[in-house]
Amino acid sequence: MAATSPLYNQLKDAEPFFLLAGPNVIESEEHILRLAKHIKHIATKVGLPLVFKSSFDKANRTSSKSFRGPGMAEGLKILEKVKVAYDLPIVTDVHEAYQCEEVGKVADIIQIPAFLCRQTDLLVAAAQTGKIINIKKGQFCAPSVMENSAEKIRLAGNPNVMVCERGTMFGYNDLIVDPRNFEWMREANCPVVADITHALQQPAGKKLEGGGVASGGLRELIPCIARTAVAVGVDGIFMEVHDDPLSAPVDGPTQWPLRHLEELLEELITIARVTKGKQRFQIDLTPYRD
Repeated sequence: MAATSPLYNQLKDAEPFFLLAGPNVIESEEHILRLAKHIKHIATKVGLPLVFKSSFDKANRTSSKSFRGPGMAEGLKILEKVKVAYDLPIVTDVHEAYQCEEVGKVADIIQIPAFLCRQTDLLVAAAQTGKIINIKKGQFCAPSVMENSAEKIRLAGNPNVMVCERGTMFGYNDLIVDPRNFEWMREANCPVVADITHALQQPAGKKLEGGGVASGGLRELIPCIARTAVAVGVDGIFMEVHDDPLSAPVDGPTQWPLRHLEELLEELITIARVTKGKQRFQIDLTPYRD
């Protein structure tokens, strides 16, 4: 098996945590470059390692009417410009195995969507790029499933893997975050990431004018989930950030406002520095004696 990459080692060892952040989808080159500039400035100011995130194609939209992005060819060109202009590593997602090779030429982290976390061919194709693979836990999966998904990456010869909690289905149109998963997913023996924005989605919970549905969300609870995650001791935070969430074409209800990013990160860093969440509590069950 190949050695772990320098970026993987940097993120794994980050204190108090690393940050994967950016707008949900590429809306335009100008917008992406502007967001990257602001988010990098904030991450540098608060002292967090940043990997910039955006998607070139949102293939799993709830509605066929939803905006999907510029597509792979154009999207990768734009992400390459971000990488060069701001010296930032990039994370973006793939949905099909054939995309992995081209995406791996630009992205430093290839993200596997939650719906696809068990798809062996996709996981192997992503792993064979040699890039870091961030696997989101399916909303329908037990945390133990991520041990198997991470092992598929390693068996394909790539030790650079991390797993991400993004909520569990709770009825038809809601998700809950079980904090125990942050602990249990450590059994995958790799960094654990908390997606603090998608975890607040309400899937297919918003009716569209003219018929159909889209995902809603509970943006006001993003700080709640974020505080919980860093207190438990996750290695990384994934969050989608937008300068105008009410106008965002995709997942507007769960994108965090850029104007509040620094304030929230400062609070999370403060919590993370006082918690002992990354250390397993040593429970002594011998009889207590006076």
